[in-house]
Amino acid sequence: WVSLDEDFIRWARLRKQEDCEFWEKWLDKNPDKHFIIAEAKGILENLGNVEDLISDRERERNIKELLDIIGKTSSPVSKGFILGKLTGRIKGLALAAAVLLILAMGSWFFLQPGKPESYAFESTETLPSSKWVESVNSTNEPVTLHLPDKSTVKLSPNSRIAYAHDFDTSGTRDVYLIGEALFSVQKNPLRPFRVFANDIMTKVLGTSFIVRCYSKDSAVHVAVNTGKVGVYLNKGGKENGKILELDGIILTPNQELIYQKDKRKFRKTLRDNPKMVVPEVEDNYLAYDDYPLEKVLRQLTENFGVSILFDSELLGPCTITADLRTVPFYEKLDLICKAIGGKYEITDGQVIIEAKGCY
Repeated sequence: WVSLDEDFIRWARLRKQEDCEFWEKWLDKNPDKHFIIAEAKGILENLGNVEDLISDRERERNIKELLDIIGKTSSPVSKGFILGKLTGRIKGLALAAAVLLILAMGSWFFLQPGKPESYAFESTETLPSSKWVESVNSTNEPVTLHLPDKSTVKLSPNSRIAYAHDFDTSGTRDVYLIGEALFSVQKNPLRPFRVFANDIMTKVLGTSFIVRCYSKDSAVHVAVNTGKVGVYLNKGGKENGKILELDGIILTPNQELIYQKDKRKFRKTLRDNPKMVVPEVEDNYLAYDDYPLEKVLRQLTENFGVSILFDSELLGPCTITADLRTVPFYEKLDLICKAIGGKYEITDGQVIIEAKGCY
């Protein structure tokens, strides 16, 4: 571990080519560790240069003293607390231990419930000594951010994102998220937009979608407003320089993916309150008098972008009389099913209507 810490310190401070290559490859394989590494580098910068040379015995003794200080603290550890407890040369000795502590404790170190999953930063903060920009929303209201490609992010409270400055690190536009955010992505077929959240990666060319990934939640949620997105398990591996995109699921408007963290499994469904994908004025035309059911369902599909499956041979002759204006999507379905004596279920992000025939 001491050797690892010294390698990390050398990379963070001296930026030697061989160290840069090693850590960049490590971060490629562990994209969810960008926040942790950035914080570790920040600690090194705050501590400044270590000028004193000390013996291994003195190093071990003082690192043990530092860890004893931390071990006696019941509340989350902060950089200010650590530095406040250290004087003189022992601040320099804290370097290896601080990095070790961050790498060992991982997300627990930062992600405490009831506060932003970070230190108490301002709403946005740029990480120095790195190509990465981090934005943290420590307010009680959503904050709108503008990304280098003119895409926008509506970052929810207690949430944070990180991305490469000017998206200049690769042929993709990569964002790392903890918390919840609504993304409105500018189209660029040559540079896909990717959001990494926990174990999953959401990939789009241009669309609007929401990702929710708080550390305290048991699941990650991805919901699509407009366009189409692909969601993949982030295996942490690469092939020919590209992240392996395995076990992918395609989402269309009003569909939602739920990823159970512990089981590492996807489930596709519909959003709790599907929104219209056409101008809302179209809802004014959803009043019917003895109107063919098949045309009603087709119109709902067009208005909400949701696939509605039914037995056209069985229900084709049916007509309905109903006023579906101004009521939510699921209530519209309830009224239709009541009119034909049927029922519906949501399976794999689609509506399936079952009935024995015309009521």
